[in-house]
Amino acid sequence: MNKSTSESAIVTLGVDLAKNIFQLHGVDAAGQVVMQRVVRRREFLRLLSGIPRCLIGMEACATSHYWARCLMELGHEVRLIPPTYVKAYVRRQKNDAADAAAICEAVSRPSMRFVPVKSETQQSRLMLHRARELLVRQRIALINALRGHLAEFGVVAPQGARHVGGLVALLEDASDGRLPAVVRVALMPLAAQLRNLDMSIGALDQQILMQHRNDPTSRRLARVPSVGPLIASAVTASVTDVSMFGSGREFAAFLGLVPRQSSSGGKERLGRISKMGDRYLRKLLVVGATAVLRHAKKGNSALKLWAQRLLAKKPFKVVAVALANKTARIIWALLRRGGVYRTQVMQAA
Repeated sequence: MNKSTSESAIVTLGVDLAKNIFQLHGVDAAGQVVMQRVVRRREFLRLLSGIPRCLIGMEACATSHYWARCLMELGHEVRLIPPTYVKAYVRRQKNDAADAAAICEAVSRPSMRFVPVKSETQQSRLMLHRARELLVRQRIALINALRGHLAEFGVVAPQGARHVGGLVALLEDASDGRLPAVVRVALMPLAAQLRNLDMSIGALDQQILMQHRNDPTSRRLARVPSVGPLIASAVTASVTDVSMFGSGREFAAFLGLVPRQSSSGGKERLGRISKMGDRYLRKLLVVGATAVLRHAKKGNSALKLWAQRLLAKKPFKVVAVALANKTARIIWALLRRGGVYRTQVMQAA
């Protein structure tokens, strides 16, 4: 069998993506290996355009959604696999060829779970969130640096970002004798960078709010307690196909908000949350739940009464995670069944 004949017999193809070098592993209908090849980035699409329609598997990574869209335009069926699920199919030593073979094996499993391919619009919206998250981390680092350096000279401000303005005003007040002039020269660039970050984060917040207002699904989700425009727009951009989750618990497990199990012999042993899946969405839901719990005593909705009863016997952070889990299940129900969230008012017992 010559090279062109073997390529035309490919039924399943595993692709190990990299920056410039891609490893291919293809099998025919009988499971026999008919292709093991290394392809450079510029040759990848040209090669795949000459192969008849087949099932292509790739690990879900930063560039996989782009390549998946390109391959789908060529007529191929593309499935993205979480990297942790591919690891079990790697035989012995790990290398590019073994990874491609493992992907080819994993993509054909009927019980395998796949990651839906995101559109350009969804990736663009998520990029707003990723860029904002990076800038927020940089702002936190600058705030901690300012507080730490000024504390060396006895200047301590209360905790919280809202109190940083007083530290910046102190730096700009040359008449204040608590700080030497050299300290002001050293820290003024940090204060200027902090201002620039505040402006950039504000601009991204406006863009996220605009995307949220233009999306009916995002507006429906924002009616759920602890879900605002930031969480709603992040969910609509991240969850491509909610039907892949059979229940609200599966969606919560996808976010890593369910207990980690170590059960055996009919005995259930539940530990801390698994922290699997989307870390960004999980963090947003927990932060939103924390904000709701801080005002739980001021309302009489069914959700807040449930939180009050749980706070009476569980630590605050445990209840915050439990509320985030419940919120994830509510979001799944709204995405799967439609409708809007209606607050149920109840009288406290």
